[in-house]
Amino acid sequence: MTAPVRRAGAFALLCTLVLAVPLGGPWVGAAIAAVVIGGAFAVTDGPLFDLLAYPGDYEDGRLYGLITFVLAAVTLGLIAVTASMSTAVFVGAVLLVGYGNAAEQLARRRTDHDVALVAVFCLVATVAAVAGQVSTQSLTDGAGSLESMGSTVPTTIFLGASGALLAALLRDVLLARDDPIVMLSVGLLSWLLAELEPALTLDGVEIVAALGITVALGYASYALETASIAGMLTGILLGLLTIVLGGYGWFVVLISFFAIGGLSSKYRYEEKEELGVAEDNDGARGSGNVLGNAAVAIAAVLGYAASSATLLPGNPEPSLFLFAFAGSVSTAMSDTLSSEIGSVFDTPRLITTLEPVEPGTDGGVTWQGEVAGIAGAAVVAGISYVLFPEVGVVGAAIIVAAGIVGMTVDSLLGATLEGHLLGNQGVNFLATLSGALICALLVLSFAVLS
Repeated sequence: MTAPVRRAGAFALLCTLVLAVPLGGPWVGAAIAAVVIGGAFAVTDGPLFDLLAYPGDYEDGRLYGLITFVLAAVTLGLIAVTASMSTAVFVGAVLLVGYGNAAEQLARRRTDHDVALVAVFCLVATVAAVAGQVSTQSLTDGAGSLESMGSTVPTTIFLGASGALLAALLRDVLLARDDPIVMLSVGLLSWLLAELEPALTLDGVEIVAALGITVALGYASYALETASIAGMLTGILLGLLTIVLGGYGWFVVLISFFAIGGLSSKYRYEEKEELGVAEDNDGARGSGNVLGNAAVAIAAVLGYAASSATLLPGNPEPSLFLFAFAGSVSTAMSDTLSSEIGSVFDTPRLITTLEPVEPGTDGGVTWQGEVAGIAGAAVVAGISYVLFPEVGVVGAAIIVAAGIVGMTVDSLLGATLEGHLLGNQGVNFLATLSGALICALLVLSFAVLS
């Protein structure tokens, strides 16, 4: 058995000690953590050191990997004790990282296929998280656990799958020694999603079905080379959140952007390469690109769920978040099609001065790109009109207008701030934010006037 497998197995067993918290209380868990940290400082060589040490620990002569891992678990435990995070969420997050990592290391002995390794990690991590939450409920609820667990199955599956996807994504973009960051991130996301439980309307089977749909579409994007591993994982996670917290209509709007935008990056790709304006990695979009374009949309989904569950101050109308969502996706679609299609036509002109510029210049626009961008906004508006009765003709027109405004903001930021103060993903984020705000404000203004 290789050293990484042994170390991962040992960490998984240590993670199991987290069950001492629901079994014996937080003070018992704190005592165990103190013993483990003390032992980690005391052990500086020998077989036990070799079992638990990351490669970098040998240079320092300390088990810093183990120490930071335990400290991350302690931090989550403190949040669970002092805030509204449940003990079940805390336990699930710790077990998710520990057992998911062990399963992935075991799988590496048989395959080096990236998708297979990610699949193994996500599957085992989800099972570990669900098992941890169920075990915690059983230990804390006692005789009433069966009744309470039946009502929380959908939430448990949702939290486990979402946490596993986030962990797999972070592990892909970070280093193996960054598992403490992964654990904290998973715990905080699970805490947030658990607070939105009143907004969940799907049962366990429906959530599993939603996961299957998003995984299938995510893998298709990877197989078609329109997304990298990180981009695929980001898309799956965002898709799952959108279906569960918003609904399938929201998901169709979002996936229309991923599908059409991803395919547009392949449009006349060889010509784009010659001009130097093609997306890197053969057009496969990574997590940064996906998040830059979809972060505002997901924030709108979370806002909609929180509003529906009456968790926001002032009880804002949930439909405002729907229009913010549509406006941000309309902007993302409009900007992507404008860039990907317009970049192969004519000589672009800088949007601020209309002077001719080289292809690929930030803030450069073409009339063909502008037409493509307007068409992209119209596609999002049309889908929204069909799927959401509250949109209507006026709402659809507002969504188109928001997409055009957002596309223009993207070009203006590209011509003025990109490369100096902002990167491409920052520009995308601000542009989609402007589209979301414009859409929501126009809808609110129209409602007041009417």
